[in-house]
Amino acid sequence: MGPLGDGTDDTGEAFGTDGMRRGRVPQDHRSPRVSTEGRLLPAGPVEEEDDRFADVVAQILDRNPEHRIHPTLDRVREACGLLGDPQLAYRVVHLAGTNGKTSTARMVERLVREHDLRTGRFTSPHLVDITERISIDGEPITHAAFVRAWDDVEPVVTIVDERAAERGEPRLSFFEVLTLMAFAAFADTPVDVAVVETGLGGTWDTTNVVQPDVAVVTPVSMDHETWLGSTLEEIAGQKAGIIKHGSTVVLGKQEEEAGAVLLAKAAAERVTVVREGFDFGVEERALAVGGQQVSLRTRGGLYSDVFLPLHGAHQAENAAVALSTAEALLALPGGTLSPGLVEAAFADASSPGRLEVLRTSPLILADAAHNPAGAQALAAAIAEAFTLSRLVGVVAVMADKDVEGVLQALEPVLAEVVVTRSSSTRGMEPSELAELAEDVFGEDRVHVVERLDEAIATAVDLAEAEAGAGGGIGGSGAGVVVAGSVVLAGDARALLGKGKQ
Repeated sequence: MGPLGDGTDDTGEAFGTDGMRRGRVPQDHRSPRVSTEGRLLPAGPVEEEDDRFADVVAQILDRNPEHRIHPTLDRVREACGLLGDPQLAYRVVHLAGTNGKTSTARMVERLVREHDLRTGRFTSPHLVDITERISIDGEPITHAAFVRAWDDVEPVVTIVDERAAERGEPRLSFFEVLTLMAFAAFADTPVDVAVVETGLGGTWDTTNVVQPDVAVVTPVSMDHETWLGSTLEEIAGQKAGIIKHGSTVVLGKQEEEAGAVLLAKAAAERVTVVREGFDFGVEERALAVGGQQVSLRTRGGLYSDVFLPLHGAHQAENAAVALSTAEALLALPGGTLSPGLVEAAFADASSPGRLEVLRTSPLILADAAHNPAGAQALAAAIAEAFTLSRLVGVVAVMADKDVEGVLQALEPVLAEVVVTRSSSTRGMEPSELAELAEDVFGEDRVHVVERLDEAIATAVDLAEAEAGAGGGIGGSGAGVVVAGSVVLAGDARALLGKGKQ
């Protein structure tokens, strides 16, 4: 097997210096060029481009990951100023929250794009390829465009790094540099609207130099306590940092403690607030082939019988948040969006790594759930959307997460669990994870397999060994779900041949 990777991203996730998620199998996407007759050809522009991309990624990876927080926006503001403040060149939807940010961001972008507007989307972390983080018009930028974005910001990055060193401060981090690259790429395109997801928290998040037209906070729950605080109120306080005067605020469904903090910040900033459960929500939903049929109520009106090719009540709620966000951005006050445009946008919605079908025979699913709330939503969605007589989990979790909470949420839907490791350096050791899993599942339902490829194969064998006929998408009633971290979902996608999204 090849190396797991030689760098980490903003969450400490391992991937190679070519920017590709390593998964658990050897990868070499820079194979020699071969003619139609089978002869090797000399290196050409494609190889040179790939070499340059790998070099740029390596330079960026050499910087501090995002979780080494230096709580200030001064350096990023300084860099943006030297670049001409590209983040102010377009309208912005800014998203924070614990769960649902990326799915909601993708749906917002798709709704905006359906209105013939050029879009930029900045999300994190990536699943397979680092360029997924920066998308233009719904597509990840090319490796060449990634290099151009670096070339645009590199002189400024050097200046800010040198000034920071004189003050005894660290260089711009990996995530700070990527954020600058996204802002510059969006301005260079130029886009009409940028949909920007926070990396961690809100107040001190690098992206919080934008001036949002709409600020969105998806459901807040316990996660990243080491950096954001040990209570729901403290975490919500960090998320509330994106709420600024002059914006409209869209709030997903919140626990009472988090909601109170967010509403207090909105009142202090004197902004209009649109709240799920009060101003908008899911009126009806029903299972449909490949997803669900939903009716969504907003301030503007009711959008009935909209097909959403995503599974689970949580995705219907994400769709309601996205629709209210797009309405706040694009519609006249009190008005609605064109039902036809809304239907077309949602019908084309996707969220890779979120209850994604990677294979159908047998059924193999991947989900990025990495905290108890996300795992609960996953378990509920699987029970609702898939008819399976036997489901086996493949699980790897970051050591700093509420591992027991994740396992307890998944236990009711899993017959057995195979614990393994992802390509992240922050992942819990499989032996330690197995001990915790045995407390939740019982020793006879827990298996330890170090390598992900072998873990999935073991899970398939376990699922098919006792599964009845019929049922799931694969027709055998057997299924496997890979879950526990974003990194693991990305590793599984890479392993099973899914490209960047």
